[in-house]
This record gives sequence, structure tokens and C-alpha cells, in this order.
Amino acid sequence: MARYTGAVCRQCRREGKKLFLKGERCYTDKCAVTRRSYAPGQHGQGRKKSSEYGLQLRAKQMTKRYYGVLESQFRHYYDLAEKKEGKTGEALLAILESRLDNVIYKMGWASSHAEARQFVTHGHVTVNGKRVDIPSYLTSVGDVIAICEKSRSLDKIKAVVEANSARPVPKYLEANNETLEGKVVAVAQREEIDLDVDETLIVELYSK
Repeated sequence: MARYTGAVCRQCRREGKKLFLKGERCYTDKCAVTRRSYAPGQHGQGRKKSSEYGLQLRAKQMTKRYYGVLESQFRHYYDLAEKKEGKTGEALLAILESRLDNVIYKMGWASSHAEARQFVTHGHVTVNGKRVDIPSYLTSVGDVIAICEKSRSLDKIKAVVEANSARPVPKYLEANNETLEGKVVAVAQREEIDLDVDETLIVELYSK
């Protein structure tokens, strides 16, 4: 499975926004964006004017990096979104929100998307009672998501759930931190998605 293996803090600095790729570190003064709020590299502090294409590209790159998706898969999600009714940009974000690794993260059972992917690939997660080890698995309304019974006693998982217990869970999800079971109760709506991006720019980019 292809994935980004570089320094994730550089991705946040490149976008100039916190993408919360390092979990708890992102909420502290050690966050790279807080310490160095300019793009990485030799010319990171130079002033640059963004073209229309540049803004569209940045919107796409930010969204890909937030969800941890590479180009080919992202384009596949866009093609799926085009076939749905309503606004393509909002449908794209709803599809990305339905990824199993994102659901685990949004339920507060992981401190970052990367950690959520790790939990899924290591076989700690079930969907409707069956173990699923594919982070990109697209959940549907009504799916019951849970941490495997054997994994619930692991110190790592207990610590992560406790650390994230105060994080609000989106309305389209239900999560019980006592039983480590949750449910997808609705399709994610745009106002429930906390990614600060103009998704119409992505649609404009792919429409060229």
C-alpha cells in the first residue's frame, strides 16, 4: 500500500494550516506551524502571489494530506462524487469522511489519521462484527464500528481513548467510549466537516 513516508509537519507548514497529522503534538507549542509559520525549504519565507491554478492546487493538496490519500485514490473518490446527486465538492468530502480510518479518528479512538490507519491495518477494528483491515474501506449509514474485543484491553488503545475523550464527535457518528462501539448514523454534511478548505476549487481544478 503506497503512502507518504516523509516528515508530516512539512505538509502542514506547506499549507500554512494545522492538519493535525501528529496528534497530540499539534495542540502544543511544539507544533511546527506554531513555531515556523512559513513554508519549508530555502524559499519558504519568500512572498509569493498565488495564481488561480495555484489556489486550486493548494486546496486539493491540503485535502489529500489531511485524509492521507494519494493522487490516484483521490481522483477515484472524485469520480465517485461526480456520479452522486448534489454538489460534487461536498459529495467528495462526504466520501472521504466515510473512510474507516477517518471514522475511527473522528470517534476519538485515535489521535491522528495515521494512528487510525495503523489500528485498522493491525486488525483492531470491526465493521458490523467482521474484522476489516483496510483503512480506505468506505463505511455506510447504519454500519456499526467497534474495536475488537481482544484489543479493548490494550494499554495503548485505552490511553488514546482517554486522551481524546473530550474531543467532540461529529453528529453523523455515534461513539461509546465505554464499550468502544459506534455507529454511522448519517452521511456527513458540509457544516459537520471541520476541514478549512474551499472544495469548489478542487472541482474547478478537475473540471479543466
